Amino acid sequence: MYIGQAAQRSGTTIKSIRHYESIGLLPTPRRQGNYRLYDQQSVELLIFIKCAKDMGFRLKELQAIFCEHHGEAMPWALAQQAIEAKKSEINRTMAELTRQYAQLEGFEVELERARVECPLEKL
Repeated sequence: MYIGQAAQRSGTTIKSIRHYESIGLLPTPRRQGNYRLYDQQSVELLIFIKCAKDMGFRLKELQAIFCEHHGEAMPWALAQQAIEAKKSEINRTMAELTRQYAQLEGFEVELERARVECPLEKL
């Protein structure tokens, strides 16, 4: 299939496909004259990349998964490792945000107490 069909089937754009090829996320497709030809495996990789990006993966992280891919079958073991690493990162971020939220609540209570007790406001 041509690049437009691959883009449509994967829910990406032609520009994205070309970019993914240029940074090594997607193998260089076969050509027929001036036209790139994509197969179902390429579409599946594009869908994986799109889903991964939607879940917060950066292109650099995806490059680490695909750096040794070279058009073979999907590197499931590497993908699973990357998913586990991303989950750990998200857990750390959530813990940090929970801590910050608790600190803000405490700060808010202290500010309210200071406002109530401040003698300058009564003037």
